[in-house]
Amino acid sequence: MCGIIGILGKHEVAPQLVEALRRLEYRGYDSAGIATVNAGVLDRRRAVGKLVNLSDRLVHDPLAGKSGIGHTRWATHGAATETNAHPHRAGKVAVVHNGIVENFRPLREELEADGYAPEGQTDTEVVALLVAREMDRGAAPRDAALSVIDRLEGAFALAFLFDGEEDLMIGARKGSPLAVGHGEGEMFLGSDAIALAPFTNRITYLDEGDRVILTRAGVEILDAEGTRVPRAMARIDVGATQIDKGGFRHFMAKEIAQQPAVLADALAHYVPSDLNMPLDFRAVDRLTLVACGTAHYACHVAKYWFEQIARLPVDIDIASEFRYRDPVLTDRQWAVFVSQSGETADTLAALRHATGRVGKTVAVVNVATSSMAREVDVALPILAGVEVGVASTKAFSCQLLVLLLMALKAAHDRRVIDDATLTARLAEVRTLPGLMNQAMTVADPIAALSDDLAEAQDILFLGRGPIYPLALEGALKLKELSYIHAEGYPSGELKHGPIALIDSHVPVVVLAPRDALFDKTVSNMQEVMARHGRVLLISDAQGLAEAGAGCWRTVRMPDVPDVLAPLVYAVPAQLLAYHTAVAKGTDVDQPRNLAKSVTVE
Repeated sequence: MCGIIGILGKHEVAPQLVEALRRLEYRGYDSAGIATVNAGVLDRRRAVGKLVNLSDRLVHDPLAGKSGIGHTRWATHGAATETNAHPHRAGKVAVVHNGIVENFRPLREELEADGYAPEGQTDTEVVALLVAREMDRGAAPRDAALSVIDRLEGAFALAFLFDGEEDLMIGARKGSPLAVGHGEGEMFLGSDAIALAPFTNRITYLDEGDRVILTRAGVEILDAEGTRVPRAMARIDVGATQIDKGGFRHFMAKEIAQQPAVLADALAHYVPSDLNMPLDFRAVDRLTLVACGTAHYACHVAKYWFEQIARLPVDIDIASEFRYRDPVLTDRQWAVFVSQSGETADTLAALRHATGRVGKTVAVVNVATSSMAREVDVALPILAGVEVGVASTKAFSCQLLVLLLMALKAAHDRRVIDDATLTARLAEVRTLPGLMNQAMTVADPIAALSDDLAEAQDILFLGRGPIYPLALEGALKLKELSYIHAEGYPSGELKHGPIALIDSHVPVVVLAPRDALFDKTVSNMQEVMARHGRVLLISDAQGLAEAGAGCWRTVRMPDVPDVLAPLVYAVPAQLLAYHTAVAKGTDVDQPRNLAKSVTVE
């Protein structure tokens, strides 16, 4: 959500800022802008909508300078207008901001009483005005910015640029990620390594509460108390941050297709021969799994695995609710936090609430350098690689794989399964990349029916057991991408309300591998068909032979072991959403109103 880039460079920065912002598009945005200092003069350009609008603006109204900041905004306070777009400027300072300043209203009232009136509705403009007021009172830029940062409440990443200061940039982070990039006679500031990768492979990740003073000679880092502190520098794999569509029409299509390969990479990491995972479940009585969105559905699947395979009780929590229900936590309980970015604000806040209250905190995370990965006791990378599409696909599958391997480790540690059983289970799991490849063959039949689905106003997804969370995930994907109202239900719940929605206009997607609950699912499906519902049955060859008659459409899946079905059946759920969105002509990679990384509550 939102993206920040800052450059103290050797070359004209406007093109570099725009290119870096393009690499941050995956985070979600509805306006963009840059500011530079040229010959001591601060100036800015802003535009609503896609980056191409900003690029067009810069063609007709160029912005020179070798020092600059840039921003992609996802609207929180105030609509997506040019007035509300970043950078915000007041007097001799420009600022870009990711996050929410929670106390902006009393600060705004204070400013207005003092004659400093905002032009727009954003919380960020208040920050710029506060710094401008301090500078009007005689404070130096550094002192003005640092004193204002101390007054801000909420979550934020900030970057400041000043009129008359071509070799100074100030940044701060609290609750939102920010990193420093080190160059040769150049310095950089960015929301993540993806933005900084074109300029440097040397990154310093800021800790919570850090403030930074950048010049081309280097960086000074202060902690929340204002004490100068060292922070480690890391070298990133620039190749791992590469962003391109690889010949695919959309990033999402590429990322769906990458799933067999990234799952193979994760298996090579965790199961080079035996199961290799730095966890010992022998003293654990209970797990709490915490996540948001698609990651929450991965936790929902994992609950079945942990309880059925390892006989380990599991609670699952939506991260935004976790702290506020004040859960009972004990030292014989572990809390597991699942996040693609490792910066999701609600999940990060839940982690901080659980720290010190449970026996161990664990992160299942894609970004190994993220705040979450750095703050937990044990971080388990999912190794999905960069995921650009807002709707998670390969990260979801890799989350599921790591959670399944955790469940197998727990079962073995707790002596629920013996060595031979673990070996047999791992042999099944190693077949996963091949099964995912087979599942990819359903793309064409799904594309063929997507035009019909695109005409629907409502779509239901049904599943039972560990496939029920896949129904939830399929519905979420569809509404995210196509804007069609969709809901997922456990099949047995159909008679308790949703069946009232069924008529000849409502497609019902039934996810039904031939497992122990197949007959139950088919019985529920027959209830839909008896009410003229249009059933799309997704099952294997035996399942279609037994239950496919009378269905509106069918999609044939490969035969899969029951434990792997949630992973393999994620593929048709993803492809349904993708092809329906393509048929409707929506923005597949950047759906409206959504952000890849939600870094505010």
